[in-house]
Amino acid sequence: MKKIQAYQESTIVALATGSGGGAIAVIRISGAEAISVVNSFFKGNSLAKAKGYSLHLGQIMQKGKLLDQVLVSVFRKPKSYTGEDMVEISCHNSAFIVESIIGLCLSRGIEYAKAGEFTQRAFLNGKMNLMQAESIADLIAAENASSHELAISQLRGGISKELQEFKSALMDFAALIELELDFSEEDVSFAQRTELQKLLENYLVSLNKLLDSFEWGNAVKQGIPIAIIGKPNAGKSTLLNALVNEERAIVSPIAGTTRDTIEDQITIERITFRLIDTAGLRESKDAIESIGIAKAYQTIEKAHLILYVFDAVAETEASLTEAIIDLKKYKKMYLLVANKADLREVHFESKYHAFTTVSAKRKTGLSTLKSQMVSSVSKHAVSQPQQVLTNIRHYKGLQNVKSALEAILKGLEKGIYTDLLAVEMRSALHHIGELTGEITQDDILANIFGKFCIGK
Repeated sequence: MKKIQAYQESTIVALATGSGGGAIAVIRISGAEAISVVNSFFKGNSLAKAKGYSLHLGQIMQKGKLLDQVLVSVFRKPKSYTGEDMVEISCHNSAFIVESIIGLCLSRGIEYAKAGEFTQRAFLNGKMNLMQAESIADLIAAENASSHELAISQLRGGISKELQEFKSALMDFAALIELELDFSEEDVSFAQRTELQKLLENYLVSLNKLLDSFEWGNAVKQGIPIAIIGKPNAGKSTLLNALVNEERAIVSPIAGTTRDTIEDQITIERITFRLIDTAGLRESKDAIESIGIAKAYQTIEKAHLILYVFDAVAETEASLTEAIIDLKKYKKMYLLVANKADLREVHFESKYHAFTTVSAKRKTGLSTLKSQMVSSVSKHAVSQPQQVLTNIRHYKGLQNVKSALEAILKGLEKGIYTDLLAVEMRSALHHIGELTGEITQDDILANIFGKFCIGK
């Protein structure tokens, strides 16, 4: 392992916006030669004398001919995204113009940027820590408002800020522990063990809440998984099709038609739901259907919300009560959906259980059901900690931190020797450093930033 160092002094270029479609393209250049190189083919105010955070209207010249009229943004180090001198050229979004401007840069010694290299430089130049840098990839990939909000929170340093504050307090104790080693022959104590123990116990409470939030955070990021379950011919597949407004699942009056899980996504009020249609729950001697039923139970285990669909005409109070008893065993949120209200007036009236009446075939009652889905998920979200974990690397890293802190606590309880306590303290600080990027390996960085798009 090694501590991060400042980035090499090469200058890089890449298209920062998506190709095609829009009227304007933005070409990003970063590095020591960024301003001087762009100035060499820019006709307008001298960029060499330009102040940071300034805009300049002018022309890009190629072999003495006008290529395009552009707007150039100049950023001076260290007050730029990467912490280096930067230029962003806003030109017309023509493939020929973009390729020509990038070609002018490359012909003057600038290198083409690798995936995520601009953000990697921002991290290596101290503009953000590694956890914040990773949140940028999540921000770009966010497909709904909820995942966007989580990414913004991470970008602002929510989790990493708390981690840094704890690290600072832990380092103070670690320094005192190391000082005790220097005065070991005098048999003196500088670090108050009880205060250290209190610090660790308090942070472990917050850390456990954060680790517990990962399942929820990952679900928001990927889409809240919802299992649509019920007996055969209850209308589960029809309901899936109605919710997504597409014929995704085969609908048949023959019981046991669905023999595998079928999945699709919808976004309701800024929340993305992953709807998973399952095989009808019943005893079956059919080998293939039995596999589908087993998958249905697996889906229930992984779901955050269950839609239990039943035939509103044929269902009885007793059978519904029995189904609810089974549902409660999973300790998950669930909604009862009384389907087939279009057949005739629903005679089923439950005195004990609230349910939503729909006709999946006629697509009635769906707006109420969707509102209840959002309400159920929103209530669950309120119970989550202020900061929510969404990144698997962060999750595994915080598990390592937790193990190290628990080892220190155990050592304190057993009266561990000062030199061994110092080892455990270093281990905890090491794992925190791996998370924030103060200590890392080149291959880890390559893996993280290699997932970014070119130009970011």
